[in-house]
Amino acid sequence: MRQRIEKILPTGDKQRKWTAIGITVVVSGLLTLWGIYGIGQYGIALFILTPIFIGACPTILYGLKNGITKKQALQIGQLTLGIFMAGLFVFAIEGFICIVMAAPFGLLLNWVGCLIGYGMINKTPDNAPTAMLILIAIIPAMAFIEKDSEPKLNAVVTAIEIDADPQTVWKNVVEFPQLDEPTEFIFKTGIAYPTDATIEGTGVGAVRHCNFTTGSFVEPITVWDEPQLLKFDVVEQPAPMKELSFWDINAPHLHDYFVSKQGQFKLTPLPNGNTLLEGTTWYYHNIQPAFYWQLWSDHIIHKIHERVLEHIKTNSEDGITTNR
Repeated sequence: MRQRIEKILPTGDKQRKWTAIGITVVVSGLLTLWGIYGIGQYGIALFILTPIFIGACPTILYGLKNGITKKQALQIGQLTLGIFMAGLFVFAIEGFICIVMAAPFGLLLNWVGCLIGYGMINKTPDNAPTAMLILIAIIPAMAFIEKDSEPKLNAVVTAIEIDADPQTVWKNVVEFPQLDEPTEFIFKTGIAYPTDATIEGTGVGAVRHCNFTTGSFVEPITVWDEPQLLKFDVVEQPAPMKELSFWDINAPHLHDYFVSKQGQFKLTPLPNGNTLLEGTTWYYHNIQPAFYWQLWSDHIIHKIHERVLEHIKTNSEDGITTNR
């Protein structure tokens, strides 16, 4: 196997380097397209195995003939990852913000892949090409395996104290008027944010619409315990963001990969006459590894909660309420 691969690699150092990079980028791109559009999976195969492969593959291909130093391995692996990510953006596969979100984890795993490739070239060079091909086969196999895994339901709770009684706060929870334009940087990047909320009817069975910049969350009320608890399901939701790109990107992960299932507002009267308002969102996402993407999701949901709760606080304390 080693001799066959060596025959197709250029002898010149520069040509061999760019050939190794080119082969890796093409193979990684094809595997990514297959995983996203063919298998429909954003998971371990894409976010863990692919960055490792992007680090290991060019290191092995470049170092097969004349060896490679650790510094060279890290340089060629990171250069390959940079070109790969640029390709995702240029060919409208992903937007800028999603690439930025994935980059920290990808850089770490790419570094691991570089060290794996470096170790194999310097310790077992004859086995390195076989290991590289095995990794290529494992990536789509893992995508198939994890496709049917059950997502975990997560809860995000944000609280605020309001200088108003629960009844006043309740009126501003059920529906609220237009919010001011956000000042937070995160909402300048394309992440969807709430603009206002309306409701059709009262009591259990009423339908609340929490409107975002990308569309509306449709929320049938399941618990109406005025003025203590408003709980609702989410039966429809808009895209969680609009990708930053030169093109109109409609990536699959914008649909049914981040799923909000339920929400609630809990109002607790405090001894000082104020109200403790807690907003909770229950959600899951079909993106792995869950622990990494949950960090991003929890942070974004907290920011959305804070925007809504601050608006409710301002309206309640200023005596602004709806007609309900």
